[in-house]
Amino acid sequence: MNTYPVLSFSPVVLPVAGRPVDLQVRVTAPAQGTGLPVILLSHGHGGSNNLSSLNGYAPMANLWAQAGFVVVQPTHLSSRTLAHQVSDDPEAPLFWRSRAQDMTHVLDRLDVIESTVPQLAGRIDHGRVAVAGHSLGGFTANLLLGAQLTDPTAGGERVSLREPRIRAGVVLAAPGRGDVIHASMIEQMPAFKTVDFSTMITPALVVAGDKDDSRHFTDVGPDWHADPYTLAPGPKTLLTVFDAEHGLGGIAGYDAAETTDENPERVAAVGHLTAAYLATTLGLDAHAWQRACDALLSGSAPVGRIESK
Repeated sequence: MNTYPVLSFSPVVLPVAGRPVDLQVRVTAPAQGTGLPVILLSHGHGGSNNLSSLNGYAPMANLWAQAGFVVVQPTHLSSRTLAHQVSDDPEAPLFWRSRAQDMTHVLDRLDVIESTVPQLAGRIDHGRVAVAGHSLGGFTANLLLGAQLTDPTAGGERVSLREPRIRAGVVLAAPGRGDVIHASMIEQMPAFKTVDFSTMITPALVVAGDKDDSRHFTDVGPDWHADPYTLAPGPKTLLTVFDAEHGLGGIAGYDAAETTDENPERVAAVGHLTAAYLATTLGLDAHAWQRACDALLSGSAPVGRIESK
């Protein structure tokens, strides 16, 4: 795949009726090219002040933009940067429904974003859209890809937030099934208990670290993060990254102290593999995924393994 210089512009401010604060997004895009596909990137819920916002995930946003994608990153209401403004909201602290709705608002206003960002007008392919998310952002991506749940605050309402304009997804270190989560964690995030992956029909690449043992959530071990692959219908692909913990080498930010397995080479590999998967799945380059797999997942030092269904 070709690589391009990138431009980053923020904030693009999108007023949304009923949202307690305006929706702000960062846009990172190649400096050249037309017919550019879009990746909606949902941040996680980490402990840092800024990585869980439009200011985070620069390693992924830059790698994807260099590969020819326009990356749009909202600051969700769950971001610590907004905690003083939304702490009394009934959906706090996770804002699981609002997070998915943010992405729908972005797609509804994609023409506004395109016309606002300098040098971007007329360069986006509105028909080629993917979603990516890390950790809680992976949960958001799962919902947009079709996973459903029962809302414990709405009398057991079955909730579907699938966004049909999204054609593919990348799910990074996301939570798995809810029936194995510790009771103490379910009390804090009851929506996780009822997630149903059987309705997650949109094609997706699920990325999980084989050392991502989230003991504060479950005793299942690293395989828990593969549930969005194991329990969802095909077409799905699972990338298991060797020696990777929850940060997958540090995808949330450059030199981030909260990353327990910092490894720039691993971050680059995840970035290149996910970009190649989306390039092939969105119909941009039929051979990109195979080339990336041959380069990074074979030989004497593969960065991981794949399986598909």
